[in-house]
Formats: sequence, C-alpha cells, structure tokens
Amino acid sequence: MAGDRIIEAAIRTVPDFPKPGVLFYDITGILMQPEAFLRCIDRMAALYDRTPIDAVAAVESRGFVFAAPYACRRRLPLVLLRKKGKLPGETLQAGFALEYGQDVIEVHKSDLTPGMKVLLVDDLIATGGTLKAAAGLIAKAGARVVEIFGVVGLPFLDHASALTDYRVTTLVQFSGEHA
Repeated sequence: MAGDRIIEAAIRTVPDFPKPGVLFYDITGILMQPEAFLRCIDRMAALYDRTPIDAVAAVESRGFVFAAPYACRRRLPLVLLRKKGKLPGETLQAGFALEYGQDVIEVHKSDLTPGMKVLLVDDLIATGGTLKAAAGLIAKAGARVVEIFGVVGLPFLDHASALTDYRVTTLVQFSGEHA
C-alpha cells in the first residue's frame, strides 16, 4: 500500500546492535514522525475495527506503543505482556528464545478470561519466539489469539514457522538487505 512507504521510510537500520552480526530495525523514527505513527494506527483500524475482539494484548515494550492507542480507540482493555518481575500480581509466565538470547514474559492471570478473543500486538516480528510465548500465555488463561499484528515483519528470520497456528499481519516487511 502506498501510504505504508511513509512507515517504511521512517524505520532506520542499525548494524551490529545489540551485538555484532545483528541488523536492528529501529521503529523510533515512526514515533518521531506523527504522520507515520498515525498511519500505523489508522491501518490497524482498517484491518481490525470490524474484527470481534474483547481485548488487545501487547508485548513489552514497543508493542505497548502501538497497541495502546488502538485499544483506546476501540474502547477495549489493554493486556500487558511484560518481562519477568515487572508485574505485581499473580502471573502466568513463559520462557522463550530471542534471535540473540533468552527471556521470560509474564501476564497477570486476572487480565485474561476464558473465551476472551485477543488481538496480539508487537512492533516487530522477527523469529516469532516472543509472540509464540505470548500466545501460549493467552491460551493458558483460556483466551484465544484471533490474530497477531506487527508493524514490521522480518520474514527472512522465518517467523512463519513459529507462528503457524496464527494469522499474522505486518504493515511493512524487510528482506534483510535493507540499509
């Protein structure tokens, strides 16, 4: 879509971050350009406003930035999936592999209810490990991920293999050769 070039142009790449050999896709340029940020939220609305969902769940931390305005726009609860030790209540947790390490995410047990339909949001979908763990936590609570949304997709890191059970939509995709 032509307007998504605004989003793509706002994303910069940073070689060798956070470690040598990794090409980091930095979405902060989207946040510095209100037209690009608004375009992301408007595209989410176009994609999901008619989708029956009960909540929007977001992965820490940049997923919060895109999920929060959309959840507010839809007047839906925002469920936060955070790194271990950041939530004060009773939680469910899952460990997962990153493309450059390991981590654990948690969600408050009370934020999800059986049968709840959830849109799962992150800023960038790389290997799919974080989102697979997040979707597993949502399912563990008896809720269901209706779809996974990301602003940026990196299909060359094969997130499709990790997320075969879910419909995944991204606004822009990079081949790994973007600089």
